[in-house]
Amino acid sequence: MSVRPSLDPIVPDTEHRGLVRLLPAGARPYALLARFDRPIGWWLLFWPGAWAIALSGNALARWDLIAWFLLGSIAMRGAGCVYNDIVDRDLDRQVARTASRPLASGVVGLKAAWIWLLLLCAIGLIVLVQLSVTGMIVAVASIALVAAYPFMKRITWWPQAWLGLVFSWAALVGWAEAPEAGWLPGLLLYAGCIAWVIGYDTIYALQDVEDDALVGVRSSARRLGSRVRPGVTAFYAVALGCWGMSFWQLRPDPLALLALLPMALHLAWQVATLIPADGANALRRFRSNRDAGLLMFAACFVVGQTL
Repeated sequence: MSVRPSLDPIVPDTEHRGLVRLLPAGARPYALLARFDRPIGWWLLFWPGAWAIALSGNALARWDLIAWFLLGSIAMRGAGCVYNDIVDRDLDRQVARTASRPLASGVVGLKAAWIWLLLLCAIGLIVLVQLSVTGMIVAVASIALVAAYPFMKRITWWPQAWLGLVFSWAALVGWAEAPEAGWLPGLLLYAGCIAWVIGYDTIYALQDVEDDALVGVRSSARRLGSRVRPGVTAFYAVALGCWGMSFWQLRPDPLALLALLPMALHLAWQVATLIPADGANALRRFRSNRDAGLLMFAACFVVGQTL
């Protein structure tokens, strides 16, 4: 894969931090294209699958599956970012925060980006064959949703809802590995994940409200306007409600619902301290969902181990 001459002034600062800075100069644009410098994305993709495995009571027995889900999340989130940048390369050039992306800036060529995408998908295929037949079928069913996502911001004010369908899909894949548990708890877990994704991605979209308005990109943050905080609160409340019903289906005991309390308090903190007009504040609240994911995993683990 060829790399065009480096354009240091437009390469994000993240290139110089973490593991990415240790890579050879020619490899860094590909790491940036797959967002390896920003692990929050693959954490958010990973958590719903890990929650499903833990809630089904298989966290200890299938720790290897959790590890495979982590690898798959890193690879497929990277593939999704490359695909998204291929589709959005013209729009990205018009938005200040995304104009420096390797493909939009010309550091990586279009053909090289497609090759990189296929390599990442090959890693995802290795993870896919570790699943049961049912799990593989459920996983493959997400391809159409993933392929359509980059176009949603052009046709709907709620691309975050579509992202919720995509980024929560691992919950269904993980639940498919435990067919004895029945599908209703897994579907409720998935529904809650969708609402959670809409909430945190609305917070993320606050960074781009002005640029999105200039280039005509739609988002839930723009749609909600001055009602962002109550809107995010509502989505987080729906998420907690769905998760509570999922827990109740497996263990109809008020103590099971108490396991959600740390997650509920964290989400409440996000909303209470959110400053919509402050992009840096919004980014910190968005990134804190990695920790929220760990709190939810603990809740799922506790309930799952008592089944």
